[in-house]
Amino acid sequence: MSPFVTTDWLAANLHSSSVALVDASWYMPAAKRDPAADFLASHLPGAVFFDIDAIADRTTDLPHMLPTPEEFERMVGALGISDKQTIVIYDEIGLQSAPRVWWTFRAMGAPDVRILEGGAPKWRAEQRPLESGAPSIEPASFSAHFDPGFVRSLDQMLDNVETKARQVADARSAGRFAGTEPEPRAGLKSGHIPGSFNVPVGLLTQDGILKPADELKAVFAQSGIDLEKPITTSCGSGITASTLALALEVAGARDVAVYDGSWTEWGGEPSTPVEP
Repeated sequence: MSPFVTTDWLAANLHSSSVALVDASWYMPAAKRDPAADFLASHLPGAVFFDIDAIADRTTDLPHMLPTPEEFERMVGALGISDKQTIVIYDEIGLQSAPRVWWTFRAMGAPDVRILEGGAPKWRAEQRPLESGAPSIEPASFSAHFDPGFVRSLDQMLDNVETKARQVADARSAGRFAGTEPEPRAGLKSGHIPGSFNVPVGLLTQDGILKPADELKAVFAQSGIDLEKPITTSCGSGITASTLALALEVAGARDVAVYDGSWTEWGGEPSTPVEP
């Protein structure tokens, strides 16, 4: 089953009660954009806004970590999203933060989660309908069934340095991976998790759409990643790592997890080993 739906499919199913449309837009702090305000100004018809930083574990200083299944049920149910629906996710960049929410719903057991191919930019370029203002939401029931196989913790990553049971694919820039560029978050060490592979670029077309499987396979082969072996993805804070996880699955990998804390956690821990 493809993780994507087309704009034509969404247009034909836009008003179906079996579809939940979710705006997952999120930006790095340096962008100085407010995705919630942008959503109120203009969004796809019938969409609700998924706040990545709010629908998260609020007991930690780490950004947008997974909430408990119980909290997730409560928060997405309040958005009118049911686990019985086809959940379609998009963002305003095209394919930036939507994969993070796609991964989150899948980790929480949602059986049918898709991403709008081309995202809001493609929808807007095709001059399809938009709306503004706060949506009218009827609360729904979402039953979460958390699958720990989708996520890796700090302790698991530390064990993996010794066991090397899983390959680690790091989506940060080559300079950050090598420790020659500073981290955007203050106080973090430079470098990478020992033994990890760097996959910083090459996943998207010029139109911001994920490349086809054969091209993605070539990217991963060039980076030294074996798609037949288990893989954990990482990045700065778990956003781009989810895009990398999406690309790996499209390329044919079948055992892919995301290191939720990513470099914000690893680089902030005094005792974690680092390679330049």
